[in-house]
Amino acid sequence: MDKLPSADVARRFGYSAGGFRVLCHAFRRGGLPEFFAATRPGRHDQPKKSRAHDQIVALRKRNYSVYEISQTLKEQGMALSATAVREVLAAEGFAPLPRRLDEERPVRIGPNAQAVANVGDFVLSPREFTTRMGGLFLFVPDLVRLESDALAQAAKLPGSRMVPSAHALRAALALKLWAIERKSHIMALVADEGLALFCGLNAMPKKSFLSEYSSRITPQKVAHLLALWHARVSGDLFAGESLNLDFHSVPYFGEHPLVESHYLAKRSRRQPSILVFLAQDADAQVFCYANADIRKGEEADEIFRFIDFWKRQHGKAPQHLVFDSKLTTYAGLDRLDAAGITFLTLRRRSPKLLAEVANLPASAWRTVELDIPHRKYRNPRFYEQKARPLQRAYRQFYITDLGHDEPTILLTNDQRSTIKNLFTRYAKRMLIENALADAVRFFHIDALSSSVGFKVDFDMALLVLASGLYRLMARRMRGYDDAQARQIFRDLIDMPADVAITDNEITVRFHRRAHLPIVLASGLFDKPIKVPWWDGRSLRLIQ
Repeated sequence: MDKLPSADVARRFGYSAGGFRVLCHAFRRGGLPEFFAATRPGRHDQPKKSRAHDQIVALRKRNYSVYEISQTLKEQGMALSATAVREVLAAEGFAPLPRRLDEERPVRIGPNAQAVANVGDFVLSPREFTTRMGGLFLFVPDLVRLESDALAQAAKLPGSRMVPSAHALRAALALKLWAIERKSHIMALVADEGLALFCGLNAMPKKSFLSEYSSRITPQKVAHLLALWHARVSGDLFAGESLNLDFHSVPYFGEHPLVESHYLAKRSRRQPSILVFLAQDADAQVFCYANADIRKGEEADEIFRFIDFWKRQHGKAPQHLVFDSKLTTYAGLDRLDAAGITFLTLRRRSPKLLAEVANLPASAWRTVELDIPHRKYRNPRFYEQKARPLQRAYRQFYITDLGHDEPTILLTNDQRSTIKNLFTRYAKRMLIENALADAVRFFHIDALSSSVGFKVDFDMALLVLASGLYRLMARRMRGYDDAQARQIFRDLIDMPADVAITDNEITVRFHRRAHLPIVLASGLFDKPIKVPWWDGRSLRLIQ
């Protein structure tokens, strides 16, 4: 090829002319690897495979699978991956093992297979046992009084011959009452006889049942369940004089085309999540409503769906609503005012409003003292004026010295309440923030992952029921009226107990604890309670 034009050489060897000139340029400057380099043959054997070769063949002849061989080698100090084991077996001509029966597999230590939940196998034969979940039986009197069996049937919750609807509801509710973080964690408790007895079953349903069960519950059934719950506890829990409203985003850690992105305050970013609307009775400090069936663009109207729900259950609209600025729009505020519903809300701090606050003279500000014990900022300064965000005029307050860097702007159509009462009421709105924090930490409303499917709207309904049961429990216990659920659980519910089943009754004897005298004085131990899902046998709580 010497002395020939580069285009001719390139054409003979299948290069483009430009590409061949680039190769020549790189060759002259030493930019190409050495030509005719002699290779250095290296080791062709693999020490780990060679050392374990005979053992791999011996184990396969004993009908061990690839993964069982890899685990056995690891236990013998010759760690080898399943892929490497498979390569050795393929080189020796072994075919893959066919699917084997359980009795054909090598005997290895593993978890025990627990009984399948079946109400037909539920037998109250005389016996005694100890349960670590004895505190659950403290909720049985309220579940009997509130007719939990009839509640599940009236709500038309799904059920089966083996696990009826009432038993399935109690099983799901028990996990919420015991603060189990994920439904998959029930596998650590399925052998506890006390948990199964609480549900009225021979064994606790497993995680696969709970996941499948929740997927059969539609939003309409969830709304019906909440409506029936209101009908049973309105006289005990829901005064409805003033309600706190808020949104909460439950993060979603999977990929789903229908899951939209919402803002998560604790992460300061938007990510796939389920938007939940929650309502809390300010006096009882208990959740009374939840809805997770909300799509983007429907947030502003969710407050009116809640008002319609409240009217259907109580015959009238809620008297007083307190919420944040992002809950609805100014048009929504005008609708509330036109309907005669009193509200108290924040207004967003626009640059125009902040400039107006900055230009106010010092003489325009007044000071008020808040009657909130233990509050650090009890003497805020304020300025009141009339404001018309859209069509209707409201009372507007600029407030400083509340511990925030920027002023707080309150907006209300309440023309009768004093300034002191208005500020005190909004300061107490933090109750729903505290309740949400308690729900996240204790009831684990954020611990819903894509790997263990559990419908968020049904989980929120369980939150409403569980928080109500905890509030009813707190009212019985001296000194726990305002305690949060996690404190009640830690002091009073998390107790082991000895259970004795006889022909006439079931006796629960709690182990000694520091707070047991408070439980004994609650009145739950005064007389036995007949439990319908225990074939009419009575529950007796003793010390």
